[in-house]
Amino acid sequence: MVKLPIYLDCQATTPVDPRVLEAMLPWLTDHFGNPASATHVYGWTAAAGIKKARASLAAALNASPEEIMFTSGATEANNLAIKGVAEAYLSRGRHLITVQTEHNAVLDPCRYLEKLGFTVTYLGVGRDGLVDLADLEAAFRQDTLLVSVMAANNEIGVLQPLAEIGARCRDRGVLFHSDGAQAIGKIPLDVQRLGIDLLSLTAHKIYGPKGIGALYVRRRHPRVTLAPQIHGGGHERGLRSGTLAPHQIMGLATAVELGLAEMVGEGARLGRLRDRLWARLEAHLPVQRNGHAQQCLPGNLNISIPGVDGAALGLGLRPLVALSAGAACSSGRTTPSHVLKALGHSDALAQASLRFGLGRFTTAEQVEQAGTAVIATVQTLLGLPTSLGS
Repeated sequence: MVKLPIYLDCQATTPVDPRVLEAMLPWLTDHFGNPASATHVYGWTAAAGIKKARASLAAALNASPEEIMFTSGATEANNLAIKGVAEAYLSRGRHLITVQTEHNAVLDPCRYLEKLGFTVTYLGVGRDGLVDLADLEAAFRQDTLLVSVMAANNEIGVLQPLAEIGARCRDRGVLFHSDGAQAIGKIPLDVQRLGIDLLSLTAHKIYGPKGIGALYVRRRHPRVTLAPQIHGGGHERGLRSGTLAPHQIMGLATAVELGLAEMVGEGARLGRLRDRLWARLEAHLPVQRNGHAQQCLPGNLNISIPGVDGAALGLGLRPLVALSAGAACSSGRTTPSHVLKALGHSDALAQASLRFGLGRFTTAEQVEQAGTAVIATVQTLLGLPTSLGS
């Protein structure tokens, strides 16, 4: 019997994989030392474990271990990348480029910098959620310091053309940052091939623990300089002070390793489940799909249902399916999703939207029951005759 509510919100967060937990536990008990303690074996052991985890993450990105900085998550990594570049390269310019559909962990630092005298260009997107490269070309200025474009959108799952963006940034000597929180472990992320200079990561979107992330910072061709945003102790080569948590770092590294090892097979499985769910919904409801149907994460499905009251829809589904009507970080707000608004949706249509986040532990039975619940709820709200079926 399927447990209710069915969890389909894996873009918001994921449960910790038992294999990740197993890798973490020894570092909470037996190997609990402070990795900065250089005078005894407990510190040496912790430092050695972190060194190994750093090398593992670097290999996953085709980077060097010295280019991996540990943070508390992608939000901190985004702040360090954006504010750190702005402050470090202040003498070169005060212009940044980003996208209207970015996560608030990118948009809010950009708005903060605007208050300090920086100029930020917020690129629009097409109805498919993709950036127009011609718009990016037109946005470059002589004083542009940084372009920040996320790898995979947290609401609609759209995969941006990172290699093309990276090439254009490299041609103009502009640094390229990408928020890879939703992408790591789900799609290949080779920072050399993609031309990425800074890449933000987190563990809790890929079956790792909350509270740990990383920032890739390029050291060669070009060497990226950042102004630290947290001071006190000079940890992480002076870029991010604070005692490192070996158990969290082991969790992040193990989660990424598992994601890469299972990426192809799991991606195909999730794609089939997602497509099956969409086919059922489309067959029984007047729905529209948000974002590019092919260039997207395999476990993401974002839909809008014209004519449905968003609040009533959420209340009706709450006991049956745990999913999001927008970005999880904004789900407590009543304002419509800024991502769906950027696609051209009205406030009402944006609010009458659902994001399905399928994950590693999502079963076909859960997807079928979730689809049935959504169909029945929407048909009732719209006053349509019931037409459930497989």
